[in-house]
This record gives sequence, structure tokens and C-alpha cells, in this order.
Amino acid sequence: MNLPLVDPAAPLDEDDRARYARQLALPGIGDAGQRRLAAARVLVIGAGGLGTPVLAALAAAGVGVIGVVDDDVVEVSNLHRQLLHGTADVGRQKTTSARDALHRINPGVVVHEHRMRLAAVNVDDILTGYDLVVDGSDNFDTRYLVADAAERLGLPCVWGAVLGYAGQVSVFWPPYGPGYRDLHPDTPGDAATCATGGVLGMVCHAIGAVMAAEAVKIITGAGRTLLGQLLMFDALDATWRTFALSPDPDRPAADATQLDASPAVPVVLPSVLARELAGGEGPVVIDVREPTETDGSLSGALRIPLGSLTASPHLAALATTTPVVTVCASGVRAARAGALLAARGFRDVRSLVGAVGAVASAHPPEDV
Repeated sequence: MNLPLVDPAAPLDEDDRARYARQLALPGIGDAGQRRLAAARVLVIGAGGLGTPVLAALAAAGVGVIGVVDDDVVEVSNLHRQLLHGTADVGRQKTTSARDALHRINPGVVVHEHRMRLAAVNVDDILTGYDLVVDGSDNFDTRYLVADAAERLGLPCVWGAVLGYAGQVSVFWPPYGPGYRDLHPDTPGDAATCATGGVLGMVCHAIGAVMAAEAVKIITGAGRTLLGQLLMFDALDATWRTFALSPDPDRPAADATQLDASPAVPVVLPSVLARELAGGEGPVVIDVREPTETDGSLSGALRIPLGSLTASPHLAALATTTPVVTVCASGVRAARAGALLAARGFRDVRSLVGAVGAVASAHPPEDV
């Protein structure tokens, strides 16, 4: 069983119940799972052969915030496999074409366009603020860039690749399982691309559908994910095969030089934080959830969404010696926020393990 990634959003209204009726009936999703999808923030890398089926599926499923990264325009040669784009979209920015298509599918989804090419100088800033990244990029440089950034930030990464009649899918999430570099330590030599080797459009759709399903499972906690497994599809043989994938114990952490700039921070249990706050002189609590996430709010906490944390005037007003605890809905964003603060010189930073709502209901431990 897979633990859900985010806390549920606000209760569903009648329009939501009508739209997602068949999904609400599924064991493992139901009301709570659908609300988790609504609360989730998913970044999709690429609005091409893999990204477009992923984007369409996530929007239709009710993911609340979807980011799409692509710096390209729609070309005629894209149309046989990139189903969000049509002939009338040729020449348009892919992110804009995708955004308009997603709003036709589900007007309630929020779409953030990141019309740029990922690079070492911007990748961490773009990924920060999302709960999950789905990598549908088509080149090894971007795959390593995304995988390393996701590992630094503690983000689960759903990855897929296609070529010819075949495709692959996996989930990477160190330290809970293997990372992309455990599968490909280095760029394969003389690697073919879809431009040189071709690709069957339907392979993109099949692999994209599996990638979207993995994202939904991670968000809701339904089923078992492909973490630690590599799923391979061969359309010519009509076969799906799964192989075990293990972390390499000798592999260094992703981009160790950048890890030093974003160090891990100590953690604190809900019961311990509850005791510190009850004492009246506890740490400053920074809640890095979005304004729409209201479950389990702590009185007196600073509310600064993760994406705007480092630019916040509230943060600028704090001395770097101030004891700080970062909190969120699951602990994932809190850990990333703590690392950002530590990298900016804060000396006494911890992140909360688990959901902020657990603090209010925790019984402070007895002194020993």
C-alpha cells in the first residue's frame, strides 16, 4: 500500500461529484482521493508525445494545479502523436496550446505555463512548489537535470521514455527507492532519438496513460506504484514486462555540489512540536501550504506558500538565528522549505514529519 502524497482539499460540490462519479466509485480513490487530486500540484516536463497524454489525463482526473514546461512551438510533424495539439495550433507555443486544451477538458484546473528550457540555473526554482514531477522529456540532458533536481528537493518523479515501437515507465524517489541514475548512471552512447529512429504515436499514448496512472496513485495512495520497478512495453510483440530496479549503494547523491547548497535539515515529530508550542516560547512555525489548504492550521503560524518563500517580506524580517519549523500537508514540501532556509543562512531550522494537522491532535510527550 502506497501512502498518499497530499492532504485532501475542501469538500466536493455537486458539480464535482457529477464530473468524477466513475472515479469516486473506485476503491482507493473515493471522496478523500478525489479531494487529494484537487489539492495536488503536478509539474509535467514536456508538452509533446508523452506530456500531452499525461496532461490530458491529469486534467480529466481532477488534478488541481498542473504546470507544464516546454519552450517549443507546435510543428506539423508533432500532430501524429501529440493529441492535445491540432492543425490550427501549428506555430503556437506548446504550453499555450496545451493550456487551452486542458481548459476545454476541465475548466476547473489551474494551468501554469513555464515557457522556457530547463537549465541548471532555473530547474530547482521551477520544481519548487510542486508536489510531484512527471518527466516526459525527449532528451537525456533534460532527464538527468530533472531527476537530479527532484532528488535534491525530495520530489517523487514519474518517468517515461519511448522510441520506435517500445516504451518504458518507472517512478524514482530517493531515498525511498531508486533514482534515475540507478537506471542510467551515464548517458548511453550513440542513443537514438524519436527524430532519428521514429516512434509510433500509440506507444506515446499507452506510456503516457501509465505515467498519469502512476501520478494518480502516488497522490491518492491507491495501489502499488512502480517505485523500484521498470515497466517495459513492446507494441510489436504486444507485451508488457516488469523488471526489478534497485538503488546503487555506491552511487553518490545527485549533484553533490548543489546538495551542499540545499542541505537536509533535522526533523521534528508532531508531538514534540506540540509540546514546544504549548510551552509558550516555541519556534516560529512557517506553513508552506497554498492558501486554499486549510485543514489543520496552527494558530500563530506564518503562512508563506513554498513557491514564494524566499521572496517573502515575512521571512526577511526574521533573524537567521530564529528557531524555525517548516510544516505542510505531508512533510514533503516542509523538508524542501527547510533546506531552502538552511541554504540561505538560517541556523536553527527543522521540518515537521507528516501533516500539520497532526500537531493539534498530538499529545505532548511526558518529560523524562
